[in-house]
Amino acid sequence: MIERIARLLSGAALAATGALFAAPLADAQPPADASSIWTLQDENASITTNRLTDRYYVNGLRLGWTSPTDLVPDFASRVGRVLWGDGRQRISIDLSQEIYTPADTQAKPPDPHDRPYAGVLTGDFSLLQDNADWRSLLGLQLGVVGPGAGGEEIQNGWHDLIGQGHALGWNYQIHNEPVIELLSQRIYRVPIASFGGLETDTLPDLEVGVGNLRVYALTGTIVRLGQGLGSDFGPARVRPGLTGADAYTPTRPFAWYIFAGFDGQAVAHDITLDGNTFESSAHVSRQPFVGEAEAGLAVMFAGLRVSYTHVVQTQEFHGQHGGLHQFGSLAISARF
Repeated sequence: MIERIARLLSGAALAATGALFAAPLADAQPPADASSIWTLQDENASITTNRLTDRYYVNGLRLGWTSPTDLVPDFASRVGRVLWGDGRQRISIDLSQEIYTPADTQAKPPDPHDRPYAGVLTGDFSLLQDNADWRSLLGLQLGVVGPGAGGEEIQNGWHDLIGQGHALGWNYQIHNEPVIELLSQRIYRVPIASFGGLETDTLPDLEVGVGNLRVYALTGTIVRLGQGLGSDFGPARVRPGLTGADAYTPTRPFAWYIFAGFDGQAVAHDITLDGNTFESSAHVSRQPFVGEAEAGLAVMFAGLRVSYTHVVQTQEFHGQHGGLHQFGSLAISARF
């Protein structure tokens, strides 16, 4: 039954994506950009004003590099132009790790009805193509879920450094399994109004992911108020979530914006909740729909972009307790 739902969801999402991602007929290209971009990002409940203990989505850590425009392998460039027509292209390469735990990290063995322990380590390869008013992305994630992802070592090693106790149930985590994910995304930048030197716009977003890591479709939007909104397509997030990716080209010496948005995710499969694909492992009953609300601030100056996003998320599995899950996302990017 799950496989049937996954096939139906992925087929419908890919069909909708193909229709939405068809290239507009006459959009101007943004200027070329000779700078590459390095990004360091962390997502954690501790990066908020809330006093929350480790639980559920504990940490997301990402290091990314984005190329200058038009420094793209020929085969990837041809794929982008077939899919989207003309535009400025970049490639992006990330290394990311996600850590998940149950609410009670002292139980050994863990509660079988609570979120399983899981670590995910992936290398992410993306082709980005920008036009004046939209950004398209085609991505591939390759990696591992399980002990090979290093979730236990990172979490308990960090706890040793800050003098906190260990999470005790990592011996019961989801087992090692190679993971793959194909991603496709389109973001539109739609101006709303300008007044008193300030700009406003909205960033409608549609994304689909298909693989044994996750099968999902996401849609949502962000509304922004600030100056220099044409510099990027919104703040970066660790996927899945509303993300404008790492590429930005400042249109003024100091650009900034505040933002707020929401997204809905239809989830047909998530290995960190459903457990291993080919063998029995810890698992819970996944919620088919997840919602997020977020708000924050981004600033760009002296070649840097710094953004903070506060995220509030609905339940991801049946029996999840503790109210809405909250975490902060801090990203720092530098142009070279």
